[in-house]
Amino acid sequence: MVSVIGGGIAGSCLAGGLARKGRQVTVYEQQRPGPGAGAFLFIDGRGHDAMEAMGVDRSALYAVSYPLAGLDYADSRGRRSEMPSRGHRFWLRRNLMGVLSEFVAGSGAELRYGEPITEVTSGDDGHEIRRGADVVAAEGLVVGADGIDSVVRAGLEPGRIPVYAGDVVLYGMTGAPLDSPPATAPAVLHFFAEVAEDGSAGSTFGHIWRPEDPAALWFVRIPREPLPATRDDIGMRPTSEWSETILAATPSIEALVSDFLSHTELVHVSNARDVPLDGARAPQDSVLLIGDADHAITPAAGVGARDALEDARAVFDAIVGAGSPAEAMTQRRKQIITDREAAQRARRR
Repeated sequence: MVSVIGGGIAGSCLAGGLARKGRQVTVYEQQRPGPGAGAFLFIDGRGHDAMEAMGVDRSALYAVSYPLAGLDYADSRGRRSEMPSRGHRFWLRRNLMGVLSEFVAGSGAELRYGEPITEVTSGDDGHEIRRGADVVAAEGLVVGADGIDSVVRAGLEPGRIPVYAGDVVLYGMTGAPLDSPPATAPAVLHFFAEVAEDGSAGSTFGHIWRPEDPAALWFVRIPREPLPATRDDIGMRPTSEWSETILAATPSIEALVSDFLSHTELVHVSNARDVPLDGARAPQDSVLLIGDADHAITPAAGVGARDALEDARAVFDAIVGAGSPAEAMTQRRKQIITDREAAQRARRR
């Protein structure tokens, strides 16, 4: 038996894939099934390969996303580089979750939605999952796929907590076509970085648009002190509350940014956070973590969703192949660390 805590992208793929292979699976998720809300994301070919390997129909995935023509980087000092698409596709998160919700709903997995998991404890006799006023005994494997503020991780490793990654991140979507098409290429993910006089990194503004879409998507990362978690400006906020801050952080492309801001009613605001792997508890064949619950990384890296999907695939392959899911996640951690070190070296060049 497998209990998956968290019915997001990775948890839904893993649970649905295992159930379709005849495994007994229960999914615990506090939100009701369906597309829900959320921002947008980009997933490369490796992420789509992982979903397909777990049984998700690639044609259904492609029907509600579109391919990127490439990625473009520029900065305020005039430097520029381009990267071809590596199977990247653009997603509204709600559209991806719509496909995955149907995938897991038709899999035969037992779905327990609507009550948040408040505690998961492990003992010699198995696990207990506290769900509202109920306590459920869980046999077999418990998989924590419950995101950066993971309840499962808090029970297993109370000292391994998210840390601020140095940026406040805002996501926006225009509610009407821009006054005129941007001078940038369509269907390309554009990044523009402000560089300070001392050479240190400043803000990064990203955007993507297509002529056939009335809405253009954008985001900005602003280095600053974190917003207190108790403040009410974490989440969806009126764009007007942040326009001055955003424009001050993007002086080199003020006209472009102003156009996006003037057509955007609301922005989603969050503190970028990481979950370090340093000192992490070794995965066990009775309980383990995947995705952001185990190794969340700032959105600046652009690989969080792919990493989570490849975690899910590794655990899926191990269970279906009668292998060790704990060993699979141990190897995944090694690969993630290797990938991140390579990415850091590339950025320094």
